[in-house]
Amino acid sequence: MVPLTQLVLKVHSRCDLACDHCYVYEHADTGWRRQPRVIEPRVLEQAARRLGEHARAHRLPAVHVVLHGGEPLLAGPAVLRRAAELLRAALPADCELDLRIHTNGVRLDRAFCTLFAELGIKVGLSLDGDRAANDRHRRFADGRSSFDQVLRAAELLNTPEFRPVFAGLLCTVDVRNDPVAVLDALLALDPPRIDFLLPHATWDTPPPRPAELGATPYADWLLTVHRHWLERGRPVPVRTFDSVHRTLRGQAGTTESLGLEPVDLVVIETDGGFEQADSLKTAYDGAPATGFDVFTNSLDEVARHPGVTARQQGLAGLSAACRACPVVRSCGGGLYAHRWRTGSGFDNPSVFCGDLMRLITTIRDRVAPAVPLAAQQGRGLTEQQLDQLARGYGDGDTVRALAAEQLDLTRRLLAAVGRPAGEAWELLATLDREEPAAVDAVLAHPYVRAWAVRLLRGGESNGGARQPVEDLGGVAEIAAAAALRAGRPVELTVPVRGGAVQLPTLGRVLVGGSGPALLRGDRDGFTVRATGGAGQRIAFDQAGGERWLPVRRVELPGGWTVALEDTDPQRDSHGYPVDHRLTEEQLAGWSGALREAWELVQRDLPGYAAGIAAGLSTLTPLRPGPGGRQLSSAARQAFGAVGIARPATAPALALLLVHEFQHVKLGAVLDFHDLFDPTDRRLFEAPWRPDPRPLEGLLQGTYAHLAVCEFWGTRVRAYDGLPGAAADRAREELGRWRGHTARAVETLLATGSLTGLGERFVRGVGAGLEPWPAVPPVAPAAARLTPADAR
Repeated sequence: MVPLTQLVLKVHSRCDLACDHCYVYEHADTGWRRQPRVIEPRVLEQAARRLGEHARAHRLPAVHVVLHGGEPLLAGPAVLRRAAELLRAALPADCELDLRIHTNGVRLDRAFCTLFAELGIKVGLSLDGDRAANDRHRRFADGRSSFDQVLRAAELLNTPEFRPVFAGLLCTVDVRNDPVAVLDALLALDPPRIDFLLPHATWDTPPPRPAELGATPYADWLLTVHRHWLERGRPVPVRTFDSVHRTLRGQAGTTESLGLEPVDLVVIETDGGFEQADSLKTAYDGAPATGFDVFTNSLDEVARHPGVTARQQGLAGLSAACRACPVVRSCGGGLYAHRWRTGSGFDNPSVFCGDLMRLITTIRDRVAPAVPLAAQQGRGLTEQQLDQLARGYGDGDTVRALAAEQLDLTRRLLAAVGRPAGEAWELLATLDREEPAAVDAVLAHPYVRAWAVRLLRGGESNGGARQPVEDLGGVAEIAAAAALRAGRPVELTVPVRGGAVQLPTLGRVLVGGSGPALLRGDRDGFTVRATGGAGQRIAFDQAGGERWLPVRRVELPGGWTVALEDTDPQRDSHGYPVDHRLTEEQLAGWSGALREAWELVQRDLPGYAAGIAAGLSTLTPLRPGPGGRQLSSAARQAFGAVGIARPATAPALALLLVHEFQHVKLGAVLDFHDLFDPTDRRLFEAPWRPDPRPLEGLLQGTYAHLAVCEFWGTRVRAYDGLPGAAADRAREELGRWRGHTARAVETLLATGSLTGLGERFVRGVGAGLEPWPAVPPVAPAAARLTPADAR
């Protein structure tokens, strides 16, 4: 079951506008007619109670609530205040409430804004562009324009007093409107964010498609907006475009209508009834209904409703046509409601399928190559970000800043080794100018840097053994992978190593023999022909087979997608033997274990979750150690990857993930920030190991065990006051690891070899221990649930 973290709370069921494109009043569902106009106090109270119990049961770090309608301002300030107060009071202290309201803006005045500023309620406004565009649909019942009132609302939200609560503008696309004029009108209001919505439609009631506008008018309209947005320098985030860019990079989308992320949203109507997403109102009468209500049913029951779980199946929940589509991981089948067709239900592509295909592929291939990550994030970490990392954490922005630095480093390493590579280097240089997003995606692969470092060291592997330089990979593999990712036609000679051609981030092609092979490819697939052999066409939507071994990724709730890397020869960077290609059964086992472990990390270790989602892109399965010994390792020259031998339990895997990613983060910090004197060759006691460690090794272990302390500390809190072996075990482990880590912090501070920044960082590590009680450690013993080598 996926916990529900997004709630749309209907506080009023009527509206003071009569927009003719409104899915609530003008489409198939008529449920609004049976709803009370204003939500009753007892419904508000019970809704808050249900949300609170759900947050406690799943230990949710945050929930997102939108006060909605109808027009929610019609409910009046007293109801809105009561809703905010009840929701905040019902949630546990460690669960953050992101509270918003979405309004047409007609009634928004200073009194409402003062209330929202007091209560921390962010305000989103609906506006379809300039006066001509907005008046096409957003009018009063008597035909009057609402444009001037909405402009006054936006101006009010832009005053210094209320700017902090301005969330952004939502615009519904009408292809008859001038896209450039629409964007300019929206940007003139200086919104923090813009979101463009396709008009709700189904195969039974298709969207308007004027014949003179061609086959994909919605894509063409959005692409015109997109180009103009780029020409103006991306002045504000646009959620639609951001989602396309993110999903093309393998990240989670930021909207329900793109990507394969499971939907975790529920609606509560004014009568207390639970409903599915409002967009379903466009499908058929009663489509969003669940038959549940806040008085009879819990949110856990709603989360298990077949209609809710149907939107959480990822790729498996899509039609056959969608599963075979090359852009499915970006498109995600489109909005669920837009797939409806009488007879086949939702088992169809989106009614906007052609538009989505053109929108995504054009953004990818022609209109807007993504800005490299380094340019997006800026260079270097701020002091605040370094302090955040010192305490063990690192939110998404901070880890993305680390990744930007690492990408820049990989580029410099590649330049050092790749210039003699002839045609491959020339192709890569061309792609970097014209398709930088595709190049960045390949260069961000952890083992590209591992390959470059090995080559510069003359073939030395992570464990010190030497490999022939010619077997270490090549620029040709990187260039080929980038060209295929960009959908560019390519013909390139690539090396065959171990009877296979490796395409970083994509997979491995078994061709047999040795020597060079000729790769020909385009946006749909590729052919690899070894010397004297026969080529076979491989399509990108091909699941795999005897010759094509694609990289397989696990998509998890909360925005984390991780590759289970079992194809890349450079993955042997972790100091332990790597596992062979996972069988389907092993893959399913890993996927399930990761899902359980990730749920635990999000619930118990939220301070680490955002960073992992932003920066841990690759997990390499290791072979179990002798006697089933638990093994795990980060690799100093492979940012974004960890190697783990799959443990027996989800808590063990969760601990290994957070522990090893600490090493990944600190390694990235050390690449650009001097924390200690590198000439100090002394060895220091590490309380968790029998052998002394060099200064960097002691710092790495100390930093990693900060996460171990929090892991056990959250268990001590969970078992507080409870008897039993589990509670005793948690207290024992916390005592051990907190004691070890605190001693190591003292040792580091006493070395005299820390820089000023290093001393500040280590003191931050010590401060990260403060939330966890100083329990006297037990006598040294092998921990039963610890990282493998207790570094």
